[in-house]
Amino acid sequence: MNNRMLNERAQHLLKTLVERYIEDGQPVGSRTLAKNSGLKVSPATVRNVMSDLEELGLIHAPHTSAGRIPTVSGYRVFVDSLLTYHQPGAGEIRDITHYLDSDMGMSGLLEATSGLLSEITQLAGIVTLPKKAAASLRQVEFLPLSQSRVLVILVTNEQEVENFIIRTSRDYSDSELRQLANLLTETYCGFDLHKIRENLLADMQNAHSEINQMMSQSVEVAEKALLPTQSEDDFVLVGEANLLSCLDLGDIAQLRTLFGAFTEKQELLSLLDQCIGADGVRIFIGNESGYSGLDDCSVVSSPYQVGTQQVGVLGVIGPTRMAYEKVIPLVDVTAKLLSAALNAQKNDS
Repeated sequence: MNNRMLNERAQHLLKTLVERYIEDGQPVGSRTLAKNSGLKVSPATVRNVMSDLEELGLIHAPHTSAGRIPTVSGYRVFVDSLLTYHQPGAGEIRDITHYLDSDMGMSGLLEATSGLLSEITQLAGIVTLPKKAAASLRQVEFLPLSQSRVLVILVTNEQEVENFIIRTSRDYSDSELRQLANLLTETYCGFDLHKIRENLLADMQNAHSEINQMMSQSVEVAEKALLPTQSEDDFVLVGEANLLSCLDLGDIAQLRTLFGAFTEKQELLSLLDQCIGADGVRIFIGNESGYSGLDDCSVVSSPYQVGTQQVGVLGVIGPTRMAYEKVIPLVDVTAKLLSAALNAQKNDS
């Protein structure tokens, strides 16, 4: 929606309507809007403007003869063009800085940040764990151990070496593992470990490829060695219970879907991963996220960094009817303060 499609009066009335609805959660009628807008216009004039806003898909009536509430598009215009931010005061910033003590360690800092966001907003606070820097494969070696175990030696980037043990469904001979290691090193040397899966799958689908013939019996070794399973602790989430009291999320089925997304994690992680490279705060409103579990929610997120590298994301999850004017600047400043604490921790170590 191009904001230039709305004249100044329509923008002002939309802003007032959204602010009023965020404040009390009730559909806004023309008389209420006329009274609260501060404009010298009649309810009839307001009704005409509301009709125009409805035709543009910015507001809608939740049921017959009701007032109007914002749509996702209406919220988007409000957030992008009409919002008046309430920046945290100097005292609040001092409190957050004091709360995020670099001496508490990495895990302590992330948990404290998630709890802080939840406590201040009374919504759910979330912080993803820092991602490791991209690792390019240089060499892989496999050594057979007893009881269907294989020692994996990964050399990445220039000279970073990682050793770990995987369990396989059967015993593999030293010859099998050596041949597989040579083939993987030759085929994928220089590839980012995160992208190898796509290539593995593509190669395995090619029935005539050398890699398919070689790995038909040992693909599990390659997958487990090059694609370690994701940690169960990929993010710290605090304040889910706060969402139970949000009237907008009162539908049991919707809550079940939302909490399912928290439990399964993958969709939520995929969404937050999109924000790591963002320049500042990024906001997903309702179905903009692309995930049904978040259709009635908004996610306000911002990346945090260690040194010059953006390594994770923090944010707030709540109903679309949230106090964006407070939440957005809070998320922004908290990301900056968490980055500062993590860098201070790094410099002290």
